[in-house]
Amino acid sequence: MFVVTGATGNVGRSLVRTLAETGARVTATSRGITGTDVPEGVAHVRADLADAESLRPVLDGADALFLQNGGPSAHRLNPRDILDVAKAGGVGHVVLLSSQGVVTRPGSASHGDTARAIEDAVRQSGMTWTILRPGGFDSNAYAWAESVRAHRVVAAPFADIGLPTVDPDDIAEVAAAALREDGHAGQVYELTGPELVTPRRQAEAIADALGEPVRFVEQTRDEARAMMLRFMPEPVVDTTLTILGEPTPTEQRVSPDVERVLGRAPGTFADWARRYVAAFR
Repeated sequence: MFVVTGATGNVGRSLVRTLAETGARVTATSRGITGTDVPEGVAHVRADLADAESLRPVLDGADALFLQNGGPSAHRLNPRDILDVAKAGGVGHVVLLSSQGVVTRPGSASHGDTARAIEDAVRQSGMTWTILRPGGFDSNAYAWAESVRAHRVVAAPFADIGLPTVDPDDIAEVAAAALREDGHAGQVYELTGPELVTPRRQAEAIADALGEPVRFVEQTRDEARAMMLRFMPEPVVDTTLTILGEPTPTEQRVSPDVERVLGRAPGTFADWARRYVAAFR
């Protein structure tokens, strides 16, 4: 039995669906999960990663665990407690959704250091493990959905600086392979898309998916910062803007790991936009 934490997120939701389609027994968990969040036949249990004891009934009898690192709330987690509960429940393998920031932003509490601490706990847990380090997600474009729906406008800084953003569905497929197949224990996979894509090109891809024009407005860094501070902590905003505006060569490198695991090239941002265009209508 596989336990998927963060099961209502962009990766977790797709992973639950992918595993269920193979006939695997899955328990999906998150703080607010309901039956409408999972496919028919998939068990769902509410639990909070910040409260390891709430996971005990979820993990009892599990074989493997997909552990998401908490994202912006990662500082609330005690990963060693979570892993102790998992091991006591019978979990033998952990697939951790970490962050490329472990390598590219060491010293950043919001992107590198916290993720590194969780990785270290997983490595020291006594269970086998696989670590996934994605860069930026294609689904970050959902931040533009409201303005596209209302005004057919995308506003973003650094219009022509590209990053190889990755499709969360590809992350989920890699995670499913690491949970179900042999040969992934002890591996660290860096997950990116197949090409650099700029915010301006992302807006064009959304327009193509809609079949309607979408106007692109380039923001200043200060304008973008003010907007992002409405829903993200200040340290996360500042580091994110630095990544978007001054990416390192590693952050712009296209990784072969999705293709290496799945035997196919990762999907493009345009592929993602076509699949999820309903969010922008």
